[in-house]
Amino acid sequence: MEQHEVDLSIIGAGPSGLYAAYYAGFRGLTTALVDSLPEPGGQVAALYPEKAIFDVAGFPNVRGQDLIENLVEQAAPYDPIYLLNHRAEDLEPQDDGTFAITTHRGAQVRTKAVLITGGIGTFTPRPLPDGEEFEGRGLVYFVRELEVMRDHDVLIVGGGDSAVDWALNLEGIARSITLIHRRDRFRAHEDSVEKLYASSVRVLTFHEVARIEGADGVERVTVFNNQNDEREVLDVTRVVAALGFNADLGPLKSWDIEIDKRYIPVDTRMATSLPGVFAAGDITDYPGKVRLISVGFGEAATAVNNAAVYIDPAAKVFPGHSSG
Repeated sequence: MEQHEVDLSIIGAGPSGLYAAYYAGFRGLTTALVDSLPEPGGQVAALYPEKAIFDVAGFPNVRGQDLIENLVEQAAPYDPIYLLNHRAEDLEPQDDGTFAITTHRGAQVRTKAVLITGGIGTFTPRPLPDGEEFEGRGLVYFVRELEVMRDHDVLIVGGGDSAVDWALNLEGIARSITLIHRRDRFRAHEDSVEKLYASSVRVLTFHEVARIEGADGVERVTVFNNQNDEREVLDVTRVVAALGFNADLGPLKSWDIEIDKRYIPVDTRMATSLPGVFAAGDITDYPGKVRLISVGFGEAATAVNNAAVYIDPAAKVFPGHSSG
């Protein structure tokens, strides 16, 4: 049985978790990162590695995978232990104030404190109705590599950030791009929507997919106007169904911490209801919460510094500045 003993266990190896591993190392803490995905980076690496990210301080824009690689490099000098393809199953407080974490593959981690940075938990894409036959045959739910869409006629379904961002990022790569949304209001950032309407992307609001057809893959898609039922056949060879994801906190729901819907309430120290367990990133909730990667970085630093004091009450919350 794989066993480890560390100061801080980080549940989730997304951007916030990776930054926490760096900051914990800066504070002299040993760490283990536990993540059910096979590589670090969370949703960014798994779903959006080619997307440009614009809200990270100091970067006018940064490609998702580049951000993850930089975060891994930043943490590397402190030798964090990566338990990838490991889902954290059980969290058991011990008599001495430490915790024992067991993964679904039987690995055990003895840790003095825990930081949950699991984002939205495990996630699965919301399927396009009646689209199962074409999954992997022209229908995808996310675009890991933009080049796979080169010279294709692409239909994007959705009205959130992912749908709009992929439409903009594929401009100049795909031969043509059509985006349909079942409403006329988008959930995407206002600036992105303005750029969408100024682009060469054909935008059809109040439209939905009626039928996908093709012999060996997607060849055409019939869409309909949900206000008047007018129909149009689009000659497309790729469909990106950006309909969002179903999230599941999984085993976290059985841990002895307060969970409100699918979020973990925290205080100003990023502490949860269970002493010694902290949280940071999209999974947290408090009045005024803003779910941005940049906010997650700040929360991770706050959580680590307060975890350091939980581990060693003689330590100070403020570690001093890292600049030379």
